Amino acid sequence: MEDCIFCKIIKEEIPSKKVYEDEEILAFNDINPAAPIHILVIPKKHIESLAHIKKEDEPIIGKIYGVINKIAEEQGFKESGYRVIVNCGKDAGQEVMHLHFHILAGAKFGDKIV
Repeated sequence: MEDCIFCKIIKEEIPSKKVYEDEEILAFNDINPAAPIHILVIPKKHIESLAHIKKEDEPIIGKIYGVINKIAEEQGFKESGYRVIVNCGKDAGQEVMHLHFHILAGAKFGDKIV
């Protein structure tokens, strides 16, 4: 997608502070963090949202959760805890129409929805 900001980040047309990268997944720090640690994890393949996942995309979703766990361990917040949020569609607060997973950590969230 030509106008997708995350696709531009993947192509390195827009800089990011990378936390993880492989052939299929990129993770980077959010530029407007909602928590002391706020990392976005995205598939490199453009998938608009969870509602747009096809059968052939399902393995990448499982892999993303494995990468999230790896990041949590490497960044040192696996034991203290973290929140993973995926917004699906504009009414749910999805601002960038490229599937992305928010990892929030570094604070106690309790029952408050972030």
